[in-house]
Amino acid sequence: MQATIEQISQVNILVGLETPDKLKLQPHTQVRQYLQGEIVFHEGDRLPAKLYALIDGALQVTKTATTGKETILRALRAGEIFAAPALLGNGIAPATVTAETDCQILTVERDALLSAIQQNPDVALQMLMVFNSRLQQLHETVHGLVSERAIVRLARVIHYSAIEYGTKSTKDGDFLQVKLPYYRIARSIGITYEECVRLIKSLNCLAYSRGGKIAILDMEKLEAIARGELESTE
Repeated sequence: MQATIEQISQVNILVGLETPDKLKLQPHTQVRQYLQGEIVFHEGDRLPAKLYALIDGALQVTKTATTGKETILRALRAGEIFAAPALLGNGIAPATVTAETDCQILTVERDALLSAIQQNPDVALQMLMVFNSRLQQLHETVHGLVSERAIVRLARVIHYSAIEYGTKSTKDGDFLQVKLPYYRIARSIGITYEECVRLIKSLNCLAYSRGGKIAILDMEKLEAIARGELESTE
């Protein structure tokens, strides 16, 4: 199904395009629906030369080690682009992408996107900024898995989520706008579910509620733990 102008406008890097430019892109777009739990593509799949963007729902990006252990690299929310190698690399999916909820994915053919970029260089700049940020996050994740204590990795995930997705201030603290259940955090930082529960309970700068609702009670302390500056969480 071809994307509507409204759907094209939901993609973060395309929202600034003028309507005539979006109309030129429209014939080269496609929107596909995925059900919760459905695989969008597997790690190692060859991807068509397109821009991929999530316009509704949530996606989960995972990578499996040679040992069979699966790590959550990131969660994607509406408006975000993904699958950089389809545009800028060898066209091989570097990770598995799964629909965390029912969702819609919009694609734009690469040649049409490049034509739009010639007229609107800011699109390319925004795209490169997104992918560069992802590379930095991936580097920090890999470095942390190798050399950082679990409590530091945990604090970094929560702090990153607060910066990336924002918080909502209430009388009970600043709640993350994204839910982070125990299992997701555990698989993101390479620890067991049980250890994740124990560590979160030890952090008196946080309050965890059922379903992954997290309130940050002391942002300065969370940041200090994320930097590895606090030896104890007490």
